[in-house]
Amino acid sequence: MARRYDSSTTTFSPEGRLHQVEYAIEAINNAGTCVGILAKDGIVMASERRITSGLLAPAKTSEKTYKLCNHSACNVAGLTADANILIDQARLRAGRYQYQYQEPIPVEQLVEHVCNYKQSYTQYGGLRPFGVAFLFAGYDDQFGFQLYQSDPSGNYSGWKATVIGANNQAGKSLLKNEYAPKKDKKDEGEETKEDEEDTTMPDIDGALRLAVKVLNKTMDGTAAAAEKMELFRMTYDPKTEKCIHHILTKAEAQAIIDAVEAESSSSGDS
Repeated sequence: MARRYDSSTTTFSPEGRLHQVEYAIEAINNAGTCVGILAKDGIVMASERRITSGLLAPAKTSEKTYKLCNHSACNVAGLTADANILIDQARLRAGRYQYQYQEPIPVEQLVEHVCNYKQSYTQYGGLRPFGVAFLFAGYDDQFGFQLYQSDPSGNYSGWKATVIGANNQAGKSLLKNEYAPKKDKKDEGEETKEDEEDTTMPDIDGALRLAVKVLNKTMDGTAAAAEKMELFRMTYDPKTEKCIHHILTKAEAQAIIDAVEAESSSSGDS
C-alpha cells in the first residue's frame, strides 16, 4: 500500500503519513553525528568527520560547521549540497534584516525562516524535501545563548543539549544522564529556577568534554582522534559585544580528547 503514496511529497497515505518526508528524516539517521550543548558561558557543537579516502585533499574550510552571521552558526548532518542552499537562504535573510532594521536578527526568527523554506518543499508538487538536518547555535540580547534543532519536515525545537545523525538515540541517552545531574529534593526547593539552571549547566570546557564523550559513544567503537572530530565553540565577549566563533585546532581537540580519556580511566580505576 505504501508504494502507491511514497513517490509524492504532496499526497498523504491512508495512515496520514508523508513517506518522502519520512525517508528524508531516515537519511539523516545515516549521516555523521552532530552534538549541540548549551553551556553557562557559550555553546558547543561537535561533529563526526567521516574520512572516505586518504587520497582526498584536506578541506580548506569546515564541511560541518558554518557561520551564518556574526551571532549565529550551524552544524549540518546529511547532504551538504542541500545544506548549502539553506545556508545561503539563512545568510541572505540575516543580511537583509540587518540592513533593514540596523540590528541583528533574533536567533529564533532566523531559524523559523529557514524552516519555513524547508517546509515549502514538502507541500508543492515536483519538489523533494531537503535531505539535511541542522543544529543552530546563536546569541541575542533578549534570550542569550540558544540552541535549536530542525529536520527535513520544517519542524524546529529549542534544546539544552541534543544529538542528530547516526546513533542519535544512544547519544541522547548519555546526555540525559550526564548533562544536568539531578540534585537533592531539599536543595531544589531552596533555589530559584534560574539558580538551578546555572548550577546544573556545564561551563564551555565541561561541555566540550561531554561532547567528546557523546561522539565516542556514537562512533561505533572507533578510536577517538582529532582527525575524526570537529569541535566548535561560540562565546560572547561583553567588551566588544560580539560573538566569538572558534573551531578548535587539531592540537586543541586532541587535548580535550586526552582529558576525557584520562577522566574515564581514573573513574574506571576507582
